[in-house]
Amino acid sequence: MSKLESIAKLESWIDSYLNFEKTPKKNIFWLDTMRFFCEKFGHPETFAPCFHVAGSKGKGSVSTFIASILDEAGYKTGLYTSPHILDFIERVSSAHGSFSDEVYDRAVEEIMSGVKAIHTEELPGERPITWFELVTLFAFLTFRQAKVDYSVYEVGLGGRLDSTNVISPLCSVITPIELEHTEFLGDTIEKIAHEKGGIIKENTPVVIARQQPTVRAVFEKIAKEKHAPVIFAEDAIQDLHFETKNISECIKNNTKTTNGNSDFNNKCVKYNTYSQNSDNFSLMSVSFSSKIFSRPIKTTLQLLGKFQAENASLAALAVKTVLPTVSEEIIERGLAKAKLPARFEILKNPLHSSDEKSLIVLDGAHTVNSVTFTMQTFRHVFGEKNDSQDKRILLFACAADKDAKDIAPLFKHEFDSVFLTKPGTVKQSDLAALAQAFCAAEIDYDMNEDFAAQIQKAIKKASDENAILLVTGSFYLIAEVKKLLLNVHSWNAL
Repeated sequence: MSKLESIAKLESWIDSYLNFEKTPKKNIFWLDTMRFFCEKFGHPETFAPCFHVAGSKGKGSVSTFIASILDEAGYKTGLYTSPHILDFIERVSSAHGSFSDEVYDRAVEEIMSGVKAIHTEELPGERPITWFELVTLFAFLTFRQAKVDYSVYEVGLGGRLDSTNVISPLCSVITPIELEHTEFLGDTIEKIAHEKGGIIKENTPVVIARQQPTVRAVFEKIAKEKHAPVIFAEDAIQDLHFETKNISECIKNNTKTTNGNSDFNNKCVKYNTYSQNSDNFSLMSVSFSSKIFSRPIKTTLQLLGKFQAENASLAALAVKTVLPTVSEEIIERGLAKAKLPARFEILKNPLHSSDEKSLIVLDGAHTVNSVTFTMQTFRHVFGEKNDSQDKRILLFACAADKDAKDIAPLFKHEFDSVFLTKPGTVKQSDLAALAQAFCAAEIDYDMNEDFAAQIQKAIKKASDENAILLVTGSFYLIAEVKKLLLNVHSWNAL
């Protein structure tokens, strides 16, 4: 059976279980069931040494950077991240792509037959099994089937009670913390930090990104209680510099159509690519130093923005802390090869082939801080808004639990046209609250709950006006955009 068939079989099966991503619900977080699974399946979580990454933003990027460095060092590395954009396999993969069909086939058979053999009364408290527990278990089993040397696990939500928190990592890593999922993690940033800090393990080093002073104090307290050596990036990393290359020159020098099998690859020329069929393409040079490195790290990144430079330095610090023999050259090459979709991913507008200005930028930012960084990067890459020379369009959607009221003002005076919609069908949305937020920010908008129609309308307008289109607010919105781009030739509304 091919991996596509195996994964389709798995997805069909697990979709019957409670899925927090689709239906957020309180009091469904515990570790008893995961511990039970680990025992039942022969502790697959201990098969290979691992890294554990939590935080409010950047944890997917940091996880990917770590995995890429380990891969470059010659280690077969498993990478567990969420959410996926187009393909479920994105969640459970290697540092450079998917595993073989046989690996996924065996893992699917192992999890389905094993879980089906469990009687409800065997489960701790007879609690219902959740979707994310099964996906996490599937990652453990897949990495064991693949016989990885290392694995990297991104926390799904929070940390303390996240399904991944049954592992015993070589190193815990915590990215910047901000207010998010307050209904589930706590209504203050300190409470949220306490939940994220739950991944800190006894006598295990923890590497932590720059934080607010009160958040840093929370982590220091937890680390002290756990006798965990703590390294703060703001103390350990010096001389962090980054420079974005000239986007126009990059486009002229690197434009090429990928050779994939899909219409998406054939029709959309990618500049910051996420394609196994494309050469590495860097848009940003980065350098930083630390006493832990024998010399400054100087490399290029395919991921853009100051926060990605910080993420790269955090990942390098984590790897070097645990594996001091990994050379600076390997770290540089690993960082340069790291790719991740929907993190300021730049595509050519498939409806407009004659001018490099007609671009689509996809970024899954969905919090105030992450959208702030996205807009900073947007201005840094494309320059400040010049009403007389360029056109810029925004397509935005977010889940109902996001802070639309404080996000909307970040877009004021930045766009000529704004399109609002729902982030697909997976996440609940509140269009009335979204409209109110943009009205309060005094931003004119075009709203339509039909996300497919609104996506097409925004892309068509960007093409007609030779404009840059920024799509942001939700990874689920990005997924819907990519799905439609796969079949752009079938659009009727255009």
